[in-house]
Amino acid sequence: MEIARAQMLELFPEGFEESDTGNGVELAAYTDAGGEERLWAAFGTVSAEAVPLGWDERWRAFHRPVRVGPLWVGPPWERPPGDATPVVIDPGRAFGTGGHPTTRLCLQLLLQLELGSLIDVGCGSGVLAIAASRLGFSPVVAVDHDPAALEAARRNALVNEASVDLRRGDALEEALPDADVLVANVSSAFVSQVARRMRARTLLVSGYLESERPTAAGYDPIRRLTQDGWAADLLRREE
Repeated sequence: MEIARAQMLELFPEGFEESDTGNGVELAAYTDAGGEERLWAAFGTVSAEAVPLGWDERWRAFHRPVRVGPLWVGPPWERPPGDATPVVIDPGRAFGTGGHPTTRLCLQLLLQLELGSLIDVGCGSGVLAIAASRLGFSPVVAVDHDPAALEAARRNALVNEASVDLRRGDALEEALPDADVLVANVSSAFVSQVARRMRARTLLVSGYLESERPTAAGYDPIRRLTQDGWAADLLRREE
């Protein structure tokens, strides 16, 4: 099941539904024909069905707000509480609002860090970069290779009045600016690869299962959080 979850996260980083059927666990995602093809390629078999009437309400119910300390992260059709720092994220057709455990874990760790410069590599819809900006990190740079992700992040940054420098690029091929904190909610393998390409005092990383423990040359693990079988880690550069 851990392998299946990891594959689903890679295919649908915006999130997917998980439900207990009594005979096992069912993983489901809202997608189109292209997503169905990716599922076939990954699993060799897939059960697909047309989404019935009322799918939009079920889709909205899937994207629920989350509260992490002072931060409230949720879609625009929900109202944040008055005592929260809101991060409003419109998921559009392809991007989540921050409800996945790896995103929540990253936000929890982000709240424990000293303010400074930050780069979010593989930013997706911009949840972590925007939250960092709202908390006072500066400057904040967000990088992704997907133009659709960057467009979603741009819209979300504007709605939140967040100062985020959005850049399109491949973090494993192109130069990245140095920063006090590097955030990467991508995969465990990505951690060591991107750590070799830039200098950061602290790595805040996730996107992998609790059974995985990423390493990066020159960094020591200092804190780990887990939830529902997922993990996030803080690593700090050796003195």
